[in-house]
Amino acid sequence: MKYSVDGVAHDDEPRPGQCLRTFLREHGTTSVKKGCDAGDCGACSVLVDGRPTHSCIFPAHRIGGHSIVTAAGLGTPENLHPTQQAFVDAGGFQCGFCTAGMVVTASAFTSEHLENLPQSMKGNLCRCTGYRSIRDALAGTNNIESADNQAAPGRSIAAPASARIVTGNEPFTLDLRDIPAGLLHAAVLGSPHSHAYICGINTAAACSAPGVVAVLTYLDSPDVLFSTARHEDRTDDPDDTRVFDRTVRFIGQRVAAVIAESARDAERALALIEVDFEIRAAVFDPTDARSPTAPLLHADKDAVSRIADVQRNVVAALHEGVGDIEEALAGSAAVVEGTWKTARVQHVAMETHGSVGWLDSDGRLVIRSSTQVPFLVRDELAHIFDLDRLKVRVFAMRVGGGFGGKQEMLTEDLVALAVLRTGRPVQYEFSRSDQFTIAPSRHPMQVSVRVGADASGQLKALAIDVLSDAGAYGNHSVGVMFHSCTESIAVYRCQNKRVDAEAVYTNNVPSGAFRGYGLGQVIFAVESAMDQLARELGIDPFEFRRRNVVVPGDDFVDWHVEDGDLEFGSYGLDQCLDLVETALSSGRGTAPEPGSPWKTGRGMAIAMIATIPPRGHVADTTVTLESDGRYVVRIGTAEFGNGTTTVHQQIAATELRTSVDRIVIVQSDTDTGGHDTGAFGSTGTVVAGKALLIACERLRDRILARAQAICPGLAALAADGVDVGDRRIDFSTILESGPLSADGRHDGTPRSVSFNVHGFHVAVDTATGRVVILQSVQAADAGTVLNPAQLRGQVEGGVGQALGAALFEEVVIEQGLVVNPTLRNYHIPQLADLPNTEVLFADTYDKLGPFGAKSMSEAPFNPVAPALANAIADACGARMYAVPMTPDRVWRKLSD
Repeated sequence: MKYSVDGVAHDDEPRPGQCLRTFLREHGTTSVKKGCDAGDCGACSVLVDGRPTHSCIFPAHRIGGHSIVTAAGLGTPENLHPTQQAFVDAGGFQCGFCTAGMVVTASAFTSEHLENLPQSMKGNLCRCTGYRSIRDALAGTNNIESADNQAAPGRSIAAPASARIVTGNEPFTLDLRDIPAGLLHAAVLGSPHSHAYICGINTAAACSAPGVVAVLTYLDSPDVLFSTARHEDRTDDPDDTRVFDRTVRFIGQRVAAVIAESARDAERALALIEVDFEIRAAVFDPTDARSPTAPLLHADKDAVSRIADVQRNVVAALHEGVGDIEEALAGSAAVVEGTWKTARVQHVAMETHGSVGWLDSDGRLVIRSSTQVPFLVRDELAHIFDLDRLKVRVFAMRVGGGFGGKQEMLTEDLVALAVLRTGRPVQYEFSRSDQFTIAPSRHPMQVSVRVGADASGQLKALAIDVLSDAGAYGNHSVGVMFHSCTESIAVYRCQNKRVDAEAVYTNNVPSGAFRGYGLGQVIFAVESAMDQLARELGIDPFEFRRRNVVVPGDDFVDWHVEDGDLEFGSYGLDQCLDLVETALSSGRGTAPEPGSPWKTGRGMAIAMIATIPPRGHVADTTVTLESDGRYVVRIGTAEFGNGTTTVHQQIAATELRTSVDRIVIVQSDTDTGGHDTGAFGSTGTVVAGKALLIACERLRDRILARAQAICPGLAALAADGVDVGDRRIDFSTILESGPLSADGRHDGTPRSVSFNVHGFHVAVDTATGRVVILQSVQAADAGTVLNPAQLRGQVEGGVGQALGAALFEEVVIEQGLVVNPTLRNYHIPQLADLPNTEVLFADTYDKLGPFGAKSMSEAPFNPVAPALANAIADACGARMYAVPMTPDRVWRKLSD
C-alpha cells in the first residue's frame, strides 16, 4: 500500500483493524498524540489530503494513495507554518500535548471556519488554557514579547520549547525510542467486583498465549505496603496499597498483568486468566461506611497511618476548635446553616498516565514516567523493591498535564516489577477509560456550615463539618482533608471556630490530589454561606468580606491558632476585592439575551491559599558557567504546563545579566540534579525558583571574585564576560583556573499566602435553568508577576477547569461502577463552553518569593464555583447546594 506522510513516500501494510494513529506512531511519527482513542479530543489530528481527521478512528488500511500531513510536516522549529507561528506568538498552549492536533486542525481553516470557532474547534479539546490564548492565536493576536537581551521579571517571553511544541517535536513520556531493544508491553486485568478476596488465580493459559513473556499477580508482588500518593515525608500518606493485593476493593483494581511482546498480545491474553473470587459486602456511601455494621475495607492491616481508624473505615479525622461555637451562634443577630455537596471530578490531563522502564548497562532500574514527582517516585520504588536509591533512576520528559493527578505513583510500580522480573524494557500506558475508572479523582465532599454574625456584620461563629469520600485507598485523603479545612476558614477573622472532619474509605474508585487540594470543595460551602449571611443582614457581599477578612497583624486561625511558619509575606486581598467590584460595576461583558425568562445577577467569592505545602518542600539546584557564556541549570522540577521552565530561565538570566537563550535547563531527572520534592502545590516558582535564585547569586559572586583576582577593580557581570573597569574579561579566561558552579537550596519555609477573588455577572433562563455567563473576572494576588502571559494563562486555565466542575463535570458511579468513562459522556469544557475571563493582578511584592513572586497555579480554581452559585442566587433566588449546577438542577431549585 503506497501513501505519504509529511511528504515522504511509504509502501507498507497496517495490521488488520489498526487505526491510523497507532500505525503512524509505530512508524516513528510521534507528533501524533494519544488523548482518547475514541475521536473525542483531537490530540491525534492529522490532515488526510488536506482535511483535518482524527487519526485514532481512521482505519489505517484506507490511507492507500493518500497524503498524510502531521504537525511535524506543516513546519519545522526553524521554519514554522503561519498557524504554528500564530500559536507561538499568542502563547496558545500550556502543557502542549493537545497543541499539535490543534495546529493541524486550524491550519485548514477558511474565513468561514474562523467566523464560527465554537463549531470549528469542537473536536479539539484543551484542559490547560481555558481557550482564550487559543482564540488569540486564531485571531492573530500577539501576547509574547521578544526576549532580546533582557529577561527581567514582568516580561511575557515565550516558553523555550514553543517551536518544538507547535511542530509536535517536543518529546513527551512515550515519544522517545532511546531505550534498549526488546520492548514489552503491559496490560492489566481489573477486578469486576467492588470488594472481593482472590481465593485462587490460574494464569497457565495466559502464560502460554502467543507473545506472552510473563503474567504477574499477587504471588509476584512484594509484601510491602505503600501509598500511591507522594509527599516529602512518606508517612504523610497511609500505607494501605500493594503492587498487587489479594483483596480487591474497587471495580478496576489490578488483579493481574500480562507482559507481552505487543500491546495486542497482552490484551488478548487477559481473557485467558481465570480468577476465583470470594465476593464481599461493599459500601459506597461515606456516611454508611462509618456505621457499626459497615464492611471494613482495611481491617486486615494493623494500621495504615498514624491517625487512621481502620475499624471505622476512617482514613483521617479532625474534631477541634477555638472558642465556644454554640454560645456565639446563640448570641448572633443572623445565623445561616446549610449543607453543600461537591462531585467526583476527573483531572482529564490530555496525556494519560504512562511509564516505560528498563535496566541500564550497569543494571540500574530506569523509569521514564509522566510524573510531577520523579524524586519521590524513585525513593518509593527503592522502598517497595528494597533497592538502594542509587540503583534507581526516574526522570520525566515534558508532561502532558498534571493538576495533581501525577503526584501519584500509578504505573511506575508495575513497570518496575515487570522490568525486574523479565530483565527487559516494559511499557504501561493508561487508556482514557482507565483514567476514569482506576486513576484517582477529586474528593467528593459533603460540607455543612454554620455561621453567625452580629447586626453590624461582624462574624461571631464559623463551624464546618466535612465528610470526604476517600474511595478504596487513602492516597492523598489525609492531606486533602486537613488542607480543605485550613485556609478556607482561616481567611476570616472570628473568635469562635470549629472543625469536624473525616475522610472515609468506601468501595469507590480512589480519590486523590487535584488543583486546590480540597480547598475548592470547602470554599464552595463557606463562601455560599457567607453570601447568604450577608444578604440576610442586608450588607453588600464585598463590604461583608472587607469587614471580616484577615489583615496583616492577625493570627491565622482554623481549628487552632496557627503558630507555625505561615505569614503575610505580602497582602493584596483588599486590592483584589476592589478590582473585582469595580470590574463588575463597569458594564463590561456580554449583554443578556432579550426576553422575559431571563433574570440577571452578580456574585463573588474569595479564597486564600498558602504559597507552599506544609511539612517540608525541598529543592536543590546547581548552576554551572560554560566557557561560551551559557549557564547550565540543573533543577528537579518537571514541566507540565506550569510554565516553570520559562520562569526559571527568566530568574537565572536576570540574576546572571544574560539572555534567556544562554540558560540551558536540565530538569526532572534524579540523575542530573539535587533532590526536588516535586512540581505540586504551586512550588515551581516559590521553592525551586527561590533555590535557583540563591544558586545564581552565589555563582555571580564567585565569577566576579575570580575576575577581580585577574584584574582588581570594580567588576560587573555581562553576557559575554566580566567588565572590570574598562577591560572585558571573557568567560574562557575566567575558567582557566577551573570550573565554576554554585548550589542553591530552599526548604519551603517560611510560607506566605496568596489571595483570589472571583466575580460573575450571569443570566438565568428561569424556564429551563440554563445559566449564561455574561462576565467573568478574577483578581489574583500573585506578588511580582514574572511572566504576565503565562500567569494570566494559569488563572484562565484554573477558572476554565473550575467552570467545568461547577457546571457539568461529574464522574457518575453506580454501585461502585463508573458509568461515564469516556470523554463524550464526561463533559469537559470545549471552546464553546467558556467565556473569556478578565484577569487582574494586585500590585504586591512578596518578601519571601524570588523577585517578590508568589505562587498562582492552584489558587484560581477555588473561588469560582461559589461565585457562580452566588450570582445564580442573586439573579433568580435559587440557592444551589450542589455542583455541578446543571440546568435541570437549577430548574428544580427554581421550582422548589
